[in-house]
Amino acid sequence: MYPMDGVRELDRRECLRLLGTARVGRIIHTRHALPAVLPVAFCLDADSAVVVRTSARSPLVGAIDQTVVGFQADDVDPAEARGWSVLVTGRATAVTDPAEYVRLRRTGPRAWRSSHHDVFFRIEPVLVSGSALGAGVRVPRRAARS
Repeated sequence: MYPMDGVRELDRRECLRLLGTARVGRIIHTRHALPAVLPVAFCLDADSAVVVRTSARSPLVGAIDQTVVGFQADDVDPAEARGWSVLVTGRATAVTDPAEYVRLRRTGPRAWRSSHHDVFFRIEPVLVSGSALGAGVRVPRRAARS
């Protein structure tokens, strides 16, 4: 990618593996015709879709349902000058199937402020790209949730 800058491109498989170790990511969407970025709790589902959980009252619900969004997560250690960053682009779709909703309430990402009216979104990973920064990828010690 940019080897002279200490940046190495990651393949899709490595991107998804690293993404599965992160707990906080950012939704990149359009708000009032401008780019907007919002931190969100998420997890990767078994099929590698990004699953995001938010309040039904969040403006995010109306902003991203059935739209193409970006989703970004990273783990960077400035002191060691290394880490990784991953970007997923795909369509966000609200989970409406009752059985799927119940499953995600049990196994999906934890809400920062849980209510009985949470909404789950799936982002199908159409484009996946990532970079290893500095001396290489720092592999997180925590295990990925399934």
